[in-house]
Amino acid sequence: MKKTIAAIQEKTDGSKSKKLKKDFKKDSIGQQFIELTNYENLKKSDQSLNKPQPPLQLEYDKNLSLIDLPEPANINIETADLRNTIEQRRSIRTYSDIPLTINELSYLLWCTQGVKKNIRGIATLRNVPSAGARHAFETYLLINNVEGLLPGLYRYLALEHKLICVSGDAELADRISIACLDQNFIKASAVTFFWIAVPQRMNWRYGERGYRYLYLDAGHVCQNLYLCAETINCGTCAIAAYNDNELNNILELDGKEQFVIYLATVGKK
Repeated sequence: MKKTIAAIQEKTDGSKSKKLKKDFKKDSIGQQFIELTNYENLKKSDQSLNKPQPPLQLEYDKNLSLIDLPEPANINIETADLRNTIEQRRSIRTYSDIPLTINELSYLLWCTQGVKKNIRGIATLRNVPSAGARHAFETYLLINNVEGLLPGLYRYLALEHKLICVSGDAELADRISIACLDQNFIKASAVTFFWIAVPQRMNWRYGERGYRYLYLDAGHVCQNLYLCAETINCGTCAIAAYNDNELNNILELDGKEQFVIYLATVGKK
């Protein structure tokens, strides 16, 4: 697949202006996005230009304490029937006061971004599919009700399967709820997952077309959360309605090199 993409980019590079249709500017923004990310209109990717590959994981402050998570192999989760799990799956916005255990949180993180194999530091195989194994996401967590963890904002380090606490701001849940257009069930959830897109990790291989794959991959990740949450008697609700700028600012993201692409709440039924 990599050679095929490189061949297409080699063949079509420089012909962008010839390929765009005459009435392109009259199209909607969405239609323009589809047109501009068509293979015919792509420039050479950084990979095809032999530029260095972005890291598999963003840097973090090494002065912060790492929080150990239970090893996934040691977590005993009752085997669930896949068909029944799929049939039971639905979006749930009302949760009980029962806290999520640290074992259950570890399990959900492993299901959504857990690393099964690190291939020489150039790629990872995880529990979700990703275009070209790019896995261009970082996971942030708003913790409200998880045993053993204080409320606050955390980041999941997938390569280490550990957490770091980013912020203990007591007003964080309120601010995030407001940024999500007053979806107050965020404050009642045990935890909210935020998937942060890192476009360059994807676009290094696929160019501007990589933005398409980011949104596809986000769907893969969230569906795993839905199904795996169901197996531990938790409800989930995906959220795509939010003020991008406000939410990115709260999480201290620049909105370009890193931005919130999707989020989902989880809580006990």
